[in-house]
Amino acid sequence: MASKRDYYEILGVSKNASEDELKKAYRKLALKYHPDRNAGNKGAEDKFKEANEAYSILSDAQKRSQYDQFGHAGAQGGGFGQGGGFSDVFGDIFEEFFGGQGTQGGSRAQRGNDLRYNLSISFEEALLGKEEKIKLRRPEQCDACNGTGAKGGATKRCTTCNGAGQVRFQQGFFTVSRTCSACRGAGVIIADPCKKCKGQRYIEREKTISAKIPPGVDTGTRLRVSGEGEIGANGGPPGDLYVVISVGDHPQFARDGDHILYEAPISFVKAALGATIEVPTIKGNTPLKIPAGTQDGKIFRLKGLGFPSLRGYGIGDEVVKIRVTIPSKLSSEQREALEKYAKLSGEEVHTESGTILEKVKHFFD
Repeated sequence: MASKRDYYEILGVSKNASEDELKKAYRKLALKYHPDRNAGNKGAEDKFKEANEAYSILSDAQKRSQYDQFGHAGAQGGGFGQGGGFSDVFGDIFEEFFGGQGTQGGSRAQRGNDLRYNLSISFEEALLGKEEKIKLRRPEQCDACNGTGAKGGATKRCTTCNGAGQVRFQQGFFTVSRTCSACRGAGVIIADPCKKCKGQRYIEREKTISAKIPPGVDTGTRLRVSGEGEIGANGGPPGDLYVVISVGDHPQFARDGDHILYEAPISFVKAALGATIEVPTIKGNTPLKIPAGTQDGKIFRLKGLGFPSLRGYGIGDEVVKIRVTIPSKLSSEQREALEKYAKLSGEEVHTESGTILEKVKHFFD
């Protein structure tokens, strides 16, 4: 009699493999060698049984310990379906083959679909937050038939599945269940459809939902409103509503994460001599002292005047970048004063007709 192969070798894993690694390895083999995919293939059938036995032992912590110490002699009761995590993997395989139908009868409760709502808000609203009223059209349970789809709520038990919502049949080695085609899993037949919903169980209604927009949201932020999605089927819970934010531009400000960016134009005189300027913020103007000799591009920060962090990391700043402006036109007095400043500074100044020295040389030509 041929000796049994090592269980770890059968599953293709190491002896220190985790539970997840065992589960993935077994699932891969079970799907590959399942009899329904290998009809009449005795070799595949043997490999399928071998993988079942290996996983049933190694997925049970106590039996795995005994196997690790004593080998096959210590693995007692290692038959099909003994492992602790075996039923979970078995359910996964049924889901792969039969579209999510498990081995137990009855119509399944299904969670409703999630809904998405695109909401545009202003720069100020993103900073300060707001309460938004959202109007949605979505299917809701018909109140005339209480969601049964039948007039007056009167339904008849499905004779095909006897009210179970599923029919059982043989599939290879197993007895499995599928949704009853006669009642579509409901377990009941509608003889006289509801006139209001025409037997569909749901009608579309408009609903107004209040959504709280917290301060600090940005474009792309998704806010979940629990339970405000589509209604679930067969008594299942409703889905959720996701509000996706889009923040508009501001004529004066830009944004960098939690910081507000502002470019402050000042004259070269103020930059050179120093001054106090008024800087606009979302909350109103605030004074900012500009030291003498401030260069173009100098950065100042107004602490705590940015966006609050959605993650609770505090509040950003308003970042003020200085832009020194140059006048495009000068009066004769202004030009004379600047030329005098240039002369005192030892700078060569070019006028529209050349330097002052060039004018003098041209006079004697």
